[in-house]
Amino acid sequence: MSDLRSAPSPLRVVSVAHSAVGQKGGRQRYTPLLRQSDLDLHLVAPKNWREFGRSLTGEPAADPAMQLHVLPILFPSAGPLNWYLHFYPRLPRLLRKVRPHVLHLWEEPWSIVALQAALTKREAALVLEVDQNILKTLPPPFETIRRFVLKKCAHILARSPDAEAVVRAGGYEGPVTMIGYGVDQDCFRPDGVAAPRGAGLRIGYVGRLVEEKGLDDVLDAIARAEARVDLDLIGAGPHEGKLRARVERLGLAERVSFRDWAPPHEVAQFMRGLDALILFTRTTPHVREQFGRVIIEAQSCGVPVIGSTGGAIPDVIGEGGWIAPERDSPALARLLDDIAAGNEDVRAKSRAALENVATRFTYEEVARTLRRAWLEAYHATSLSA
Repeated sequence: MSDLRSAPSPLRVVSVAHSAVGQKGGRQRYTPLLRQSDLDLHLVAPKNWREFGRSLTGEPAADPAMQLHVLPILFPSAGPLNWYLHFYPRLPRLLRKVRPHVLHLWEEPWSIVALQAALTKREAALVLEVDQNILKTLPPPFETIRRFVLKKCAHILARSPDAEAVVRAGGYEGPVTMIGYGVDQDCFRPDGVAAPRGAGLRIGYVGRLVEEKGLDDVLDAIARAEARVDLDLIGAGPHEGKLRARVERLGLAERVSFRDWAPPHEVAQFMRGLDALILFTRTTPHVREQFGRVIIEAQSCGVPVIGSTGGAIPDVIGEGGWIAPERDSPALARLLDDIAAGNEDVRAKSRAALENVATRFTYEEVARTLRRAWLEAYHATSLSA
């Protein structure tokens, strides 16, 4: 972890993240930071949250060392807009009590909660963690909010270079640190058995069944490939009916299977049975892959990933898989044939996938990145004061 000797001891940090509503997922990355005597970390999560049609309730901390504040929010049920419209009425009271040196938000700069933080942070250094990677001119008042908040920021944590470009275009001129997602290695892990590959190729997909994910291109590539390629899908979405019709039209009914969402341990077991996971997202004016968490979940199981050139996919995959041009089903078919024929070393890609996760996407590595950014933000703010 980064050296805090030149900072106050302990460095007081309040981190606000709606993704920390449950004990898994966004909350796990804070665990490596809980028992450090020179860091006084407070985590704020919503009491209620709605996401993708699910109602979530803020869960208590599983670790007694976690100083968790589960606070009510306003506008918890505004559909997708709740990501940007919600805020915490009790946050100012908490900030007055804790008097943080750093206030960190895992929220976009045009959100109401980011505006709330910028207006109530007092002397705290403001750090924002951003994912949005498509530059859009926002309707009033959100464009004004974005520019105001970015001027108050001491440090930005960005999920990708495209996300950095968006905040730069919004007027931000300060330091930026890249940060990935973490993966639960207790769940997503190799099974220790390197089963011999049979004839053909078994690939899988986990995620929403929407047109932007490029599954039409994947089906076309499977139909074009000379090798037998089987595709198993976990997920649901509005494009499922058209995908099923395409499977029938291409004569792939015996080689493509669909199943509904499954809990993480079942997804991990599913991934371990694949030769490769595929994420072949298409870029559109409104969609550019921001990260692709399933990439690192598969890689953490020792499964390489076949990805498109869309958005952050090539950078996240690294050496732990293969890339084909998005929307190019003939190129994908050739790649599938090469993998199935043994022209590509699947075991070498599997080893590279595990190394990619170990060096970039563990919760420990994400925690180190958070800590470094908080420290740099504190120093930048204290020097300019």
